[in-house]
Amino acid sequence: MKKVGLFVAAVVIVAIIGVAVLGCTAQQRAFSMGGSATVDLPKGQKLVNITWKTNHLWYLTRPMTPEDKVETYSFQESSSFGILQGVVTVSEHHR
Repeated sequence: MKKVGLFVAAVVIVAIIGVAVLGCTAQQRAFSMGGSATVDLPKGQKLVNITWKTNHLWYLTRPMTPEDKVETYSFQESSSFGILQGVVTVSEHHR
């Protein structure tokens, strides 16, 4: 009987964790649980700055000039213990 109770408890815990992970966006998972997310900027926009505000990602862009090159940026967290480190990749695109 104890084995059945432990199995049910394990299934419930796994289900709760699954719902919590699936209920988050990629950005939220990258911020709070580590992992990665990708941001594709609108065509013709150049990344100027990027930051987190609580668990929201904010980025500043400007219109690309003819001299600008398309680039890809990696916004990485460096945690104290090296665990649950998130990465956000930002990609620019030509017009």
